[in-house]
Amino acid sequence: MDDGDLICSAKGCRAPAVWGVRWNNPALHTPERRKVWLACDDHRPHLERHLEARSFWRDTVPVGDLGEGDG
Repeated sequence: MDDGDLICSAKGCRAPAVWGVRWNNPALHTPERRKVWLACDDHRPHLERHLEARSFWRDTVPVGDLGEGDG
């Protein structure tokens, strides 16, 4: 994965992504499935809180640690 091409998933943000915020919706996804929102340093807390409020947030890792099965 080329980290240089990844941008933050926050609406309107064009900053480079440095975090992979991994989540799943238990009503739709199997427990091992992980969807990923990409985050810059500024938007990471907001995205985590948004997902955590819905019990969707699972963990956050540096984008360099994301694998083929993420997303």
